Amino acid sequence: MTQLQAERQYKITDADKETFNRDGYWISPKLFDDAQIERLRQAHERVWAGDYDGDGYSMNPFRLSANPDALRKLDNGWWINDEVRKAVTDPFIGELCADLLAEDEIRLWHDQVIYKPGIGDKPSNDGNVGWHQDYGYWQCSSRPDMITVWVALQDTDLTNGGMMTILGSHKWGLIPDSDSFFNQNMEELKAKYAADREWVEEPCILKAGQASFHHGLTFHGSGPNRTNDPRLSVVAHVMPGGTAYRAGVQRHDNVRLLGPRPYDGQKFDSEYFPVIYKR
Repeated sequence: MTQLQAERQYKITDADKETFNRDGYWISPKLFDDAQIERLRQAHERVWAGDYDGDGYSMNPFRLSANPDALRKLDNGWWINDEVRKAVTDPFIGELCADLLAEDEIRLWHDQVIYKPGIGDKPSNDGNVGWHQDYGYWQCSSRPDMITVWVALQDTDLTNGGMMTILGSHKWGLIPDSDSFFNQNMEELKAKYAADREWVEEPCILKAGQASFHHGLTFHGSGPNRTNDPRLSVVAHVMPGGTAYRAGVQRHDNVRLLGPRPYDGQKFDSEYFPVIYKR
């Protein structure tokens, strides 16, 4: 058995659960082998070039910015790329999430394909991702205890714009106006959200093929990529089975996938939200 095969059989331990519950995130062993990492890097190239698998469309059609330093982000890449689909619906990822949350079923909420250009020494914050809570965008969901699985497609640290989390911030609950992904002024956001709270930043340092699993309420963000190579990732946002729609709270494109007349309490359980693990 190879080391990766052994890691692919990894089981969440009590210590892992303690870390996730205490800090709001947990870093996995290597989930994908080098060949799959390379295929996912090639998937990036195809996605940004508009070369899609099948006849579907991504949720938000991507248009390349005139600014070469701008972050690229595409939602529901699994609709248009087979390699992304395999990655974000991987039952092993689902099982890890189910065990971290002590749930019996995990469904995909949506995915993201994210490309952060390398800007070297340019005095630019264009690649910044502002401090935010993912659930700040997902308040139409009945469950804040969702998980984001951020898969690194290269070794990732602060040098190339790796993610940082705020330890224990998932225990703060939902903070008003925390949907601030696109606000690139990190210091302004820190001053806003830290207030009288203990603000402890911790970098997610990952080897290619590893992933960070963070709670939907965990504050996180990232700075610029100071290398000359892009930082690539594929991200699976997942939810416990039975998660339902909260009407009249906040708009999200996923609500459209419930049909023309969504109703309060309607479950996100259609083919748009596939089961990726069930006990």
